[in-house]
Amino acid sequence: MTTGREVSCRPHHRRPLWFVAGLGAAGAALAGGRLAYSGELVDGWVLGGLLVALVGAVCWYAVTVGVTADANGLESRSLSRRRRRMRWQDIADLRVYVQYGRHGEEYLRVEVVLRDGRTRRLPLPVSGSRSDRAAFDEELEAFRALHRRHGAPESDHLAVISKRTAGRGSAVPLGLCVLLLAGAGLAAWFVPVTGATKEAWTSAVPCTAATPSAERAECLTTLPAVIARTEVGEGKRSSSLYFADDRPLDRLTVSREGARGFRPGDHVEVTLWREQVRVVARGDHVWREHFTSARSVAVVAAACALAAGWPGARVLLLRRGRRLPDDEVLPSALPFTGVIVVTALWLLPLCYLHPMGLPASPAPLTWAVAGSLATLGLLALAWRATSVRTVREATAATAAREPSDRDVFLAARFLEATDYNPNGFGTHIVLGGGAPAVTPHSGPGRFAAKRIPARRLTAKGVRRLRGSDGETVPRSWHIAELDDAGRPVRLAAAPDDLARIVRALGL
Repeated sequence: MTTGREVSCRPHHRRPLWFVAGLGAAGAALAGGRLAYSGELVDGWVLGGLLVALVGAVCWYAVTVGVTADANGLESRSLSRRRRRMRWQDIADLRVYVQYGRHGEEYLRVEVVLRDGRTRRLPLPVSGSRSDRAAFDEELEAFRALHRRHGAPESDHLAVISKRTAGRGSAVPLGLCVLLLAGAGLAAWFVPVTGATKEAWTSAVPCTAATPSAERAECLTTLPAVIARTEVGEGKRSSSLYFADDRPLDRLTVSREGARGFRPGDHVEVTLWREQVRVVARGDHVWREHFTSARSVAVVAAACALAAGWPGARVLLLRRGRRLPDDEVLPSALPFTGVIVVTALWLLPLCYLHPMGLPASPAPLTWAVAGSLATLGLLALAWRATSVRTVREATAATAAREPSDRDVFLAARFLEATDYNPNGFGTHIVLGGGAPAVTPHSGPGRFAAKRIPARRLTAKGVRRLRGSDGETVPRSWHIAELDDAGRPVRLAAAPDDLARIVRALGL
């Protein structure tokens, strides 16, 4: 990266990438030569060369990616895409977009917000660990400096879009919700089918000579057979029985325990129903095909519908926060989780006991009505708990609260390390009996308390939580932006507690 008129971002550690890309080319040549010589695709050298070539292609793509910024705008280029240029006049803002890996890893990328509302994610710079965070911040700040000089940014602060903010897209949770609801509907459609199948199997009787040929599929036909060999699968592999002379069939998939009970040469009796083998019996060992009950399918349908409530709650919160700035943190969806858990406690047993619908008896009807009312009540409480509370509402709620002469410990913390909050040790602020102080505990007593220099502090404003404030701050807290002798300091606390602390500090 340069610090002059032009800023260029290239992948770090390019030499190893070039080396692996070269190995990939060599692997491709090896695979092609070996394939031409042997003519066999399933060959160790061919497969190994193709694997190395694939890794080399990925590194080749990574080494050709680049982003350049100058007085005219941003330009991104890669191997698979043509050069894409964006003028500073067309860019509304630059912000940080946080992507998450399978195991919770965080990858920071730069997102460009255009004037027409569209967004573009730059391939570079990227930060995946603390070691490269400084370089990421430096390159991003260089981009923002050029944007301020040659463009017109819509905001001064750096927005961070994480999984907790309002600007996150709703396509993924919406798609997951639709898939789960579709699965619930499909399982519900199979409830009467599975119920009828198991009932028909349970009530089936042996066939007789007088049974018409058209009805023999619905009765039980018993035939002798001889086991040719058995195959007991290990791990996730299936187990099988093989019959001599392929009578009544050549191979039958059974359970592992069922296959272990038979030996080659065993004379067995097989029972056919609906033209398929359902029972294999030999003396005291019997294998029976398992028929899924309507109760199990009904419980699966209800569980899928309940599971759809979690992404549905996420979509609902994103919809409620659509008027918030993109980087403001939304309320947590945990209150809706409580609604789902309580609903599961009464709905799943009800579906298991009455899979085909509620009978006319009063007990199940009362159960369903009482559970529905409980769910509706909890849903109303969850809706209220996840409402977006503005700073003005929080300040008005505590305006009439009287100060106390006794020590009161409030959960709050400064997000920056200061002389009264060294290394960010403070978890509470104590008010009342003495001067406001930062403590690493919730009391009682002022042990290890650090006095807050209120005269040094100046209030700039109070705002809701943003993505740039980190994910360790509870979603429902607000942030007071303070000036500590020219240094910006953030104080985080619950809205009511934050208003009390700000008034106690005389700000």
